[in-house]
Amino acid sequence: MATTPDTPVEATDTASRITPAYRRYALILLVLAYTSSHIDRNIVGILIEPIKADLMLSDTQMGFLSGIAFALFYATLGIPIAVFADRSNRRNIIAWSIAIWSAMTAVCGTAQSFWQLAIARVGVGIGEAGSGPSSHSMIADLYPKEKRSSAMSIYALGVYFGIMLGFLIGGFVAEWWGWRAAFFIVGAPGLLIALLVRYTMIEPPRGFADGVKPPPLGKVNVRAGFASLWRVRTTRHVVCGVTLTALVGYGTIVWAPAFLIRSHGMTPSEVGMFLGPVLGIVGGLGAYIGGMLADHLAAKDAHWNAWIVGIAKMLSIPFICAFYLVDNTYLALAFYMPAAFLGAFYLGPSFGMIQSLTPLRSRALASAIMLFILNLFGLGFGPQLIGIASDVMRAWFESESLRYALLAATFVNVWASAHYYLAGKTLKQDTDNLVG
Repeated sequence: MATTPDTPVEATDTASRITPAYRRYALILLVLAYTSSHIDRNIVGILIEPIKADLMLSDTQMGFLSGIAFALFYATLGIPIAVFADRSNRRNIIAWSIAIWSAMTAVCGTAQSFWQLAIARVGVGIGEAGSGPSSHSMIADLYPKEKRSSAMSIYALGVYFGIMLGFLIGGFVAEWWGWRAAFFIVGAPGLLIALLVRYTMIEPPRGFADGVKPPPLGKVNVRAGFASLWRVRTTRHVVCGVTLTALVGYGTIVWAPAFLIRSHGMTPSEVGMFLGPVLGIVGGLGAYIGGMLADHLAAKDAHWNAWIVGIAKMLSIPFICAFYLVDNTYLALAFYMPAAFLGAFYLGPSFGMIQSLTPLRSRALASAIMLFILNLFGLGFGPQLIGIASDVMRAWFESESLRYALLAATFVNVWASAHYYLAGKTLKQDTDNLVG
């Protein structure tokens, strides 16, 4: 995967090939890769019951497979891979990452025991760890600052498309051909995407979209990377805001199906048919419009890159509360759609701000650090904390304890909104002070 740094002649030749049409193609391909990763990551949720029955596993074992263990490998390994990406060919890293997670997803379908499935899931996490930071860094070098939030929002559509397809494909295939076939079917397309990335994408010169030359390679200091994100006021608040948002978001994705089954009497197939399209289409539309709106407003006032996220999160709270409190199923589902739309605003602007506030040579590392914090606390602890709260509240609310645990988690969005407000106040000054 390693390559030597581009010479000036090679860099000039490469830059001449990065046309507007190529930028669109590259972004679409990266969205497909991101979609593949979220299909492979989230499909386990819809397959929990058939896997448990076939392999005779406990809820504790299934929680280990989909919770903190997966998040720990995925988040932690992203940092050393990002360090390598900041010094090497990001295109090749992404291609190898896709191939690894796709192959390991297919291997999940061959598992005959808990430990075999656990090792395969760790392999999926290792593969996924290499793609996100490298993709963020490449997009930042393909799109200028004024278009970066929009580009990152389009990239973030992969989250919602992946959840939707994972729910729909996993449920349908498991019902007709079994859970093993579901892993095979969703793993195979990723191998084709890996080939397309490797042989049709261009490694953009560092700083290409910013119109500057990157500084020479130096020693990578991960501790300094953490310190840098914390020292800059805007990035500190963005990381805190996105982590709190993920804490609620991942918890909701895991527990919303159980809530609808327990409190509204829906069947798993009904839940999948509703939540898949809502999260995929409505959530994806929210991610796209959130990024476009942030770029449009920030063209006049840079503060809006952050403030649009904080406002969207505050506006979503009444709809989320109504979703949990309304007893009429159809009305509750209607309230969930604007909640999903507004809740998706945060991804593009958050990723865009981190990239715009990071020196050229450490963009992949900065993204990996943000994803490490976001996934360790969000993916690792979000579902766990809501589950604990539900068990604690059972003494007061009995079978409706999950409803109120989810309702309580909703108000973490107020805390997240405060961080985005504070990030907006310092964004312009911190951007102006950035030294590549």
